[in-house]
Amino acid sequence: MKIIVDAMGGDNAPEAQVKGAARAAKELDVDIVLVGRTDAINEELRKYAYPEERITIVEAPEVISNHEEPAKAVRSKKGASVVVAANMLKKGEGDAMLSCGNTGALLAAGLLIVGRIKGILRPSLATTLPTAKGPKLLIDAGANTNCKPENLVQFGLMGSVYMKNIFGISSPKVGIISNGEEEEKGDELTKKTIPLMKEAPFNFIGNIEGRDVMEGTAEVMVCDGFVGNVVLKTVEGMGHVIGGMIKEMFKKNIKSKIGALLVMDGLNEFRSKMDYREYGGAPLLGCKKPVIKGHGSSDAKAVFNAIRQAKMFVSTDVINGITEKLK
Repeated sequence: MKIIVDAMGGDNAPEAQVKGAARAAKELDVDIVLVGRTDAINEELRKYAYPEERITIVEAPEVISNHEEPAKAVRSKKGASVVVAANMLKKGEGDAMLSCGNTGALLAAGLLIVGRIKGILRPSLATTLPTAKGPKLLIDAGANTNCKPENLVQFGLMGSVYMKNIFGISSPKVGIISNGEEEEKGDELTKKTIPLMKEAPFNFIGNIEGRDVMEGTAEVMVCDGFVGNVVLKTVEGMGHVIGGMIKEMFKKNIKSKIGALLVMDGLNEFRSKMDYREYGGAPLLGCKKPVIKGHGSSDAKAVFNAIRQAKMFVSTDVINGITEKLK
């Protein structure tokens, strides 16, 4: 299996991408293609021991920054690392691709270059969130801010297949994020979506509220990209704030420091559950081939787990599962 990695995308590129790829080449039994500026990639690769036959480099001299208009940049910058990677994936020169760079550019590359699964109206970002009942899926997490009921139904369908194939949940519960559990609650989009959801081929449980997100009431939490991105950033912010408050609390005095030592194992487990790096990236569900969006601030650990996620995405045949479900 070959995973294509945009080595220049992200706040910590190419260091994080190269270090994560070197570890993946040793531990995951995958081949890696690093796409980007060859000199910079080679400089980083020299720092690590890895099976050299597992990693190759493809030159891409340009980078799309976060300040550029995504679709325009994808069309005009043919030598950009994310564009070169997407074209390689389209041509079958790899089984999946990963980028931690400009989100809009990756969405545009996925839509304009890789293409959609036949019948899918809009690909969507699906983010794994840590909850009280384990990892759950938030879809859409920011790709589509203006949606129709049919879009939300397809998000639920794709998310259901993903949770079944990746996490082994036989009948994932699908809910719509709303401002109340009752069917009459919600905006016009939510109300019009519910009848379609009831007829869809997955386990629809109705509306879920904001508090249900972290309680893990549904395996698949459906919403438009505006709501999804607000939820995602709120959860991320909450994690940082709670982590900082706990740290300050245990540093307060000698008693609290002793207490921290006594509960260190539990604290480490909590930190691991809340760490986005453990879950890899967000798949762009609905594309013809696996496309993974890594967090912009991903370090080597996050890149490694995103590559592992890409491998699982391919090996569990999520895309074929979505295609069959659409029929």
